[in-house]
Amino acid sequence: MAATNYKSVFFKILKYSGGTFAVLLALMFITPLVFADKIREQVKKTANQNLNGELNYNEANVSFFSHFPSLTLSLTELSLNGSAPFQNEKFITADEVAFGINLSSLVFGKTIKIDQIFLSNSLINVKVNEKGEANYNVYIAKKEKAPKEEESDTGLKLEEIEVKNSKLVYDDQSAKFHVDAFGFNYLGNGDLSEAIFALHSKLKIEKLNVIYEKEPYLMNKKVDGELITKINTNSLSFVFEQNDLFINKLLVDFTGKFDFLKDGYNMDFKVKSDKSKLNDLFTAFPPKYITWLKDTELKGNVDLLLTLKGKYIASQNLGPDLNLDFKVKDGFVNYKKSAFPVSNLNVDISTKVPSLNPELLQLDARNVSLNIDKNFLKTKLRMSGLSAPDIDLVLNSNIDLEKLNQALGIPNVELKGMLVSDLKAKGKFDQKQRLFPNAGGTLNLKNGFVKTQYYPNPITDINIVSKVNNTKGTYDGISVVLEPAGFSFEGEPFWVKANLKNFDDLNYDIKAKGTLNISKIYKVFSQKGLDVDGFVKADLELKGTQSDAEKGNYAKLHNKGTLELRNINVATEYLPKSLLIKEGIFRFNQDKMSFNTFLASYGESDFKLNGYLQNVFNFVSSKNGVLRGSFTLNSKYINVDEFMSSTSTTPVATTPAPTVASESKSQPAVQETGVILVPSNLDLQFYATAHKINYQGLVLQDGKGAVKMKNGKIVMQNTGFNLIGCKVNMNAAYQGMTPKKAVFEYQIKAADFDINRAYKEVKMFREMASAAENAKGIVSLDYKIKGRLDQQMMPVYPSLIGGGTLSIKDVKVKGMKMFNAVSKTTDHQEIKNPELSKVDIKTTVKNNIITIERFKFKFAGFRPRIEGTSSLDGKLNIKMRLGLPPLGIFGIPLTVTGTTDKPKVKMGSKGQDIEETQDKEE
Repeated sequence: MAATNYKSVFFKILKYSGGTFAVLLALMFITPLVFADKIREQVKKTANQNLNGELNYNEANVSFFSHFPSLTLSLTELSLNGSAPFQNEKFITADEVAFGINLSSLVFGKTIKIDQIFLSNSLINVKVNEKGEANYNVYIAKKEKAPKEEESDTGLKLEEIEVKNSKLVYDDQSAKFHVDAFGFNYLGNGDLSEAIFALHSKLKIEKLNVIYEKEPYLMNKKVDGELITKINTNSLSFVFEQNDLFINKLLVDFTGKFDFLKDGYNMDFKVKSDKSKLNDLFTAFPPKYITWLKDTELKGNVDLLLTLKGKYIASQNLGPDLNLDFKVKDGFVNYKKSAFPVSNLNVDISTKVPSLNPELLQLDARNVSLNIDKNFLKTKLRMSGLSAPDIDLVLNSNIDLEKLNQALGIPNVELKGMLVSDLKAKGKFDQKQRLFPNAGGTLNLKNGFVKTQYYPNPITDINIVSKVNNTKGTYDGISVVLEPAGFSFEGEPFWVKANLKNFDDLNYDIKAKGTLNISKIYKVFSQKGLDVDGFVKADLELKGTQSDAEKGNYAKLHNKGTLELRNINVATEYLPKSLLIKEGIFRFNQDKMSFNTFLASYGESDFKLNGYLQNVFNFVSSKNGVLRGSFTLNSKYINVDEFMSSTSTTPVATTPAPTVASESKSQPAVQETGVILVPSNLDLQFYATAHKINYQGLVLQDGKGAVKMKNGKIVMQNTGFNLIGCKVNMNAAYQGMTPKKAVFEYQIKAADFDINRAYKEVKMFREMASAAENAKGIVSLDYKIKGRLDQQMMPVYPSLIGGGTLSIKDVKVKGMKMFNAVSKTTDHQEIKNPELSKVDIKTTVKNNIITIERFKFKFAGFRPRIEGTSSLDGKLNIKMRLGLPPLGIFGIPLTVTGTTDKPKVKMGSKGQDIEETQDKEE
């Protein structure tokens, strides 16, 4: 009986439980259907009210089962654009974004509350441009409610945020800071509806990349951590109270504060790792070190403290203060079980960079020391500033570089030799103020050896014995002795012995002998070789003082020897291309360096030089030294256009910074031409002969003349050449002032040239005498003009000042629009195509105006008289008297205005003055 009662009770419980479950299950299916439209409509309304970015999605589904047991509205294939100026670029994209609905607010409340957000397979792309403008300002801040204002239909009362298998990209071009987080998983819990709330989070990142100023600091690092963050939504402020992060195996304690400002950030970060293992530290390094770590035994303790505090506002050039303290105690390093490992590795370094300004750098390397067997290396360095730093250096070493190389496993290079040093330096290094630290000591290398992966053969027999001394703290107190310094490469020895004193008035005693294969030596240290296989061969003895060279006391100098160059590329800031010295043998005698055969090429141009240079050593060793010389120059072809300087500008990238998943493509540089700049410290004379010269399409042949180069100015005297079949004599002066400005003076005499050929072949003539398009005949020119050139090496017309005479020997004018208009106005067809003979036309140029002095000519019984003005851009104000046959006693006064393309002719002598154009530079 009792059993029957128990059985009955059991079935009743099962029945009611099953019924209740069925009802709940039915409600879970029915409720979304009943409230789906209401939820969609009110969530859409909330999005429109709170977002100022474009929101798009494919479908909206309401269900209990997407994120059971939460009732969620799921939006598939969602995309949200960023705020201005990124309104056309994606800020967030996701396969699914789900909003958790608070059930009590749905059934009983007037408003629907969203208390959860779920993102899956999403991309969160945060961008900040160089001005500090960001794309994340998509949320519209709520205005204060009026007393009678009703609540909105839908409210954000978040208590949970979950992000699964997503990608986060943070690209701040103003700070030059870039972060990629792949496999980003995040779970945050807290009452996000409060203005100030605490967020408890769990974070996992499969791959983290951190890049600053294009340098990778973390690459492909795994991050796992638990975080406690306080957030103030009113001011968008974050306080990181307790954050324990594992970056691979390195445990880091991360605390701090981060505030979003209107045009930047305010931050106070502290990253700390105490008593960590040296091995764990290297697991957080870039991938190339991870490969090295697999073969390396590391021991020792590490203390790390990094702080970043202050405001970062790009528009105001404000930056936070960066401080780093780094210590390694009792370190041990052994690569591939070397027989001589590094032991007693101790590092104690503090670095401060106020306002992230390198010029304010403060470095205190209190101790960097290590031992290898009985060898040691120990150094201390304190430095303040960068361009003109205060230095306090102590370096002591007695170390076998081969053992050090093997113990550390330095990649791609093989080193040998005994480095013995005992050096101290203390004081300020300032080139402008001619200050140099007090210094004393030795730095010696015995039996050195360098071999890299880029070239099969090593540099061997490297021996350096050097002494440095300075007791005055200035340049004039410096003393450097090399006794000697030498090496061998490819079977060729090279050595230098030098004694240098007083770097304000350099007292030098140098001996150098041997051969340097420039191209192959460069390849030892770099993959990128030179384009030529050049070498230098030296046998020199140089002794004297800089002041004796400057004052011309050549008897006190003892310079002699030879220097041979072959196939050497010489690059200079003054020229856009490299100068290839094919062959050059220099002989030194006192201050003079002479050479009998010097063959060179520059682009398409070729040169053969003979002559000498003076004051060479003073020119090389001093910024103020002037190089003097005299040469004869012969060339088959010179292309002047190739000597134009150039400035390179790189456009600002508007695409996101490259990530690991995307291929980086560099932006092409934009070349802007500039004028030829002549170094001011050259005092050279050339007598030049060039068979062919090309300039801006103008071809000069059989050019001869003297050229002087002094104080940044080029002067050509009595230069002659053949142009369009005509002999031309020319004097000229030129000086480049800036890369975009040059001034010139130019005088030319050209006798009996074909005007039609000049129009066709000479661009400048075509622009200044456009009316000569259909003219035929012979003219001569005697003209002098000066002015300014722009960065294209073209004349700036308003700057031109000058004048001269155009002598017409026998010219037939055909199709000239001005004479056509005169013919039509006066009804005299004979004047349409006049012929001119033995006429001198004198003109002056100023302020963009050509003033034509009165001249007369006879033609077909007519006696025209012409004078007036025209502008270099084609405007006309010409006064003309058309003397009628037979003697021209009676004439018709005419005025020609308009332009050379559309002249306007009217009766009378009153025209319209052409407005002068002043040169803006003046």
